[in-house]
Amino acid sequence: MIVCFDIGGTTIKGAIAYAPDDIRPVPRIPTPQTSFEDFAASLKSVIDESGGTPGCVSLSIAGVIDPDTGKATVANIQSIHGRMLKEELEKALNLPVIVSNDADCFVIAESEIGSGQGHRVVFGVILGTGVGGGLVIDGKLINSDGGFAGEWGHGPVAATLAGNPPVALPRFECGCGLTGCVDAIGSARGMEKLHLHLHRQEMTSEDIIAAWQAGDGQAARTIDILVDILASPLAMVINVTGATIVPVGGGLSNSRELLAALDEAMRARILRRFTRPLVVPAICRIEPGLIGSAVLGLKHARKIALVS
Repeated sequence: MIVCFDIGGTTIKGAIAYAPDDIRPVPRIPTPQTSFEDFAASLKSVIDESGGTPGCVSLSIAGVIDPDTGKATVANIQSIHGRMLKEELEKALNLPVIVSNDADCFVIAESEIGSGQGHRVVFGVILGTGVGGGLVIDGKLINSDGGFAGEWGHGPVAATLAGNPPVALPRFECGCGLTGCVDAIGSARGMEKLHLHLHRQEMTSEDIIAAWQAGDGQAARTIDILVDILASPLAMVINVTGATIVPVGGGLSNSRELLAALDEAMRARILRRFTRPLVVPAICRIEPGLIGSAVLGLKHARKIALVS
């Protein structure tokens, strides 16, 4: 048995996990924003109610752990940002702790019990408020010790000319501090900025997609350019990793038509030819952070048990 958590900016989701298909959620609790002591105490309150001594505590965070320093970068939760999170939590909880990125938890969940089952190389994609990803090879998460692998949404590589016919595009500033990232123009918020730039019209990403599906020409132009922007860097990721399936989560993945358009455009740009879809909707659509956190925690607990 382990205790796993999905740490959000406002809410902590927790669960007691006995197996990847036996995860028992507990009531959500608010995320302490300023005090690490309060943060640790919140986790401990769930652990104390678990009914036993867990093999480990596993966290999914919307951030990364630097593999060299062990420091956490979690910009939206100041109580844990910049801390040696694993080390400090192990001391506070007196239990083994692992900390993983939320996109990594998503892709390990898809690899184990989702659309990635049976595939050696799985590249999981998040298309939502931001653009993220994670990589699993032979059942092993590449970022098992922390790190930035899979972050295809960042780096100044977004196209400045896209669509059919091509249109010149600005290089939007990204929240990571760079300019011209895929995240800044290919995410849900990026879609909204793109639509405003093209048509001088403010619309939510949900409304843009709905208008596109209803046959609106302006929305169709926005989607055409967005797909063009996303397809090329994603094709490069597939060429580099050899992934044979790309499960997609996040808010934009709710549009099957958008994923189908992205899949068609991306498959036309990779070296290996596939007659089946690569870009597919995720199966673990409810609490993938908890599922992935549980899978990683259970594996870690088994390793500890074997060593001892």
